[in-house]
Amino acid sequence: MLRVLPIVMVWPSFAAKPKDLRTGLSLSAVILRSMSSKRLSSDTTKDAHVVTKDKKHKKPKVLKESSTGSQYDIVAKETDQKVQSFETQSFKGDIAKIESMTVQELRTTLRSIGASVKGRKQDLVSALSGFMKQQQNGGSSCCGEDTAQQKEEDAVDESQEQMLSSVSEISVVNQSRRTVKKSIVGNKRTKVVAQTTGVEEKLSVQTDIIPVAEPWTVLAHKKPQKVWIPYNPRKLRPPPLDRDSRSVKLLSWNVNGLRALLKLEGFSALELAQREDFDILCLQETKLQDKDVESIKQSLLEGYESSSWTCSLTKLGYSGTAIISRIKPLSVTYGLGIPDHDSEGRIVTAEFDSFYLICAYVPNSGDGLKRLSYRTTQWDPSLSDYMKELEKTKPVILTGDLNCAHQEIDIFNPAGNRRSAGFTDEERQSFGRNFLDKGFVDTFRNQHPNAVGYTYWGYRHGGRKTNKGWRLDYFLVSESLADKVHDSYIVPDVMGSDHCPIGLILRR
Repeated sequence: MLRVLPIVMVWPSFAAKPKDLRTGLSLSAVILRSMSSKRLSSDTTKDAHVVTKDKKHKKPKVLKESSTGSQYDIVAKETDQKVQSFETQSFKGDIAKIESMTVQELRTTLRSIGASVKGRKQDLVSALSGFMKQQQNGGSSCCGEDTAQQKEEDAVDESQEQMLSSVSEISVVNQSRRTVKKSIVGNKRTKVVAQTTGVEEKLSVQTDIIPVAEPWTVLAHKKPQKVWIPYNPRKLRPPPLDRDSRSVKLLSWNVNGLRALLKLEGFSALELAQREDFDILCLQETKLQDKDVESIKQSLLEGYESSSWTCSLTKLGYSGTAIISRIKPLSVTYGLGIPDHDSEGRIVTAEFDSFYLICAYVPNSGDGLKRLSYRTTQWDPSLSDYMKELEKTKPVILTGDLNCAHQEIDIFNPAGNRRSAGFTDEERQSFGRNFLDKGFVDTFRNQHPNAVGYTYWGYRHGGRKTNKGWRLDYFLVSESLADKVHDSYIVPDVMGSDHCPIGLILRR
């Protein structure tokens, strides 16, 4: 049996690194005082260094990534032990270091190992301490007794954490037996060949898997079709328009609590705005109250004086939508004009020169599908009728969290969610009947008919790490606007919510 050493991987990142974004900014940081049209580069790659230990001489070795960026150096791991980050290993066995961490640091670390982040600080300390103790004892589970489904998900997590690129060589201490192992990583087979070389053995690891640091680049689906591909924005987004081209750029995001997002360590609304350079920002699930909105409006920076907010009246700190724009709208309305639908702050409509923009947070059918009937027989038809009425004057854009994964390509596990809110037959049929059949175009699916791209990942089981998600967020446009769409895209690397932003670029 081969004995191997602990492993540390360092992968290149895509676009802005989540941990590079800083917190502590007010909402005014969402808007730039002066907005540059220059996009931030997203292709920076740095050399990765991995430190190993030579057991014979007790001295560290440094393996450096090749200049081509196609090889990633690793150090072999202890048999049956999960890969842990350098940060986690740095406080291994030191309870004082764990207790000195902030709540946010604890939650970030627990998310990285797929553990629950619920509870007070003492609960988080106990969870992380328990995990580290299990690791020291050779345990492999940090979340209690595993169900069959959890064991399957854990196997996928572990295999993805072992993803490599190209060919790497690892030196390990020679044992009495040589080993040849094969393992499945996603749909790829990794072959590890041991070759005896005196005191040491060299393992050649060959695979062409993409690093897990960008999980959206790996096709994640229970039953993928042959023509499906993962949505990788670096490969699938078209070249940007010329500077002289007239266009408007819209960004939409379910932030799952705006105040919490802005306080989150590792997030900067300012850097997001600089990078995306949007003209109009649509937010859903702001969870604000009226008293919060006034202070936010007063802090908006020059150039973005126009903002429209609506909040839930029946349940404080619930739902809520907003449109923030540097293009002043001609008019703004709230709701659908139907009292039964307008008490939860779910709709804001802004009229611009060439289109109506509706920012919507569609009701979830809820636990036990308690609101399924309301959603499919009342809300969806009312929203559809409202859109068709506006369309009599000018084209319509509907964006937001529409709480429906329309097709099987839009959800990781379709068979296991047939009666889950957001993927019931009733909701999917209602989506088609009330929107697509009425002439509105799903811009992302129209541009990428075979791309598997998700916009929502539940916190449970660490779905974002393995890209087990749903596509719930959309830009639907009138048919007359469909040929003006330059790009409809997903921004999967922006963290801070259980959803990620989506974007739309329209030629004008």
